[in-house]
Amino acid sequence: MSAWRHPDAVADASINVRFVQQLAREAEAAKFDLLFVADGLHITAKSIPHFLNRFEPLTLLSALASITGRIGLVGTLSTSYSDPFTVARQFSSLDHLSDGHAGWNVVTSPLGGSAKNFSRDNHPEHTLRYRIASEFLSVTKGLWDSWEDDAFVRDKARGVFFDPDKLHALNHSGEFFSVARPLNIGPSGHMLHPIVNGRPACNFCSSS
Repeated sequence: MSAWRHPDAVADASINVRFVQQLAREAEAAKFDLLFVADGLHITAKSIPHFLNRFEPLTLLSALASITGRIGLVGTLSTSYSDPFTVARQFSSLDHLSDGHAGWNVVTSPLGGSAKNFSRDNHPEHTLRYRIASEFLSVTKGLWDSWEDDAFVRDKARGVFFDPDKLHALNHSGEFFSVARPLNIGPSGHMLHPIVNGRPACNFCSSS
């Protein structure tokens, strides 16, 4: 709670992009595997100081992508208060910007106060949050498969920008989400997977 008061601490570290960029450079030089940005959607006056005023993870990681080259850039994003199409697009964009080093820390948001920030009366109970998350991940990964790796031909001489046979509409209609169209950004050429508890989220098992 009081670490920001230390004489050597950067008091505005949570919104100081130069400070975070320097940390990212140092971590990459030290051969760390990844840089992880935590997040939350609800605060009170008694929250930890750096929770009160901090960057949104994907915005920050996009800024870090421009000054790093090898380190993984992993951001937290909630399946309870997001939309699969937007999330798939955001992380695909980050994957392009970082040359394939993007990662998604999947959470379901445990704090009940989050609902009031998203025009909702009630926070989904634990079991429901996991059902939502399971479908959310399935839809997101389906959207990432909208385009085959070599779909964008970009043949100027023939006037062929893409191969329509390598574009796939998701046409998902489920319990919580209905997504018909393909994603409007192609793959980066690298494998992009959600991360849950430090492991690829092939089976959803988050604890939050």
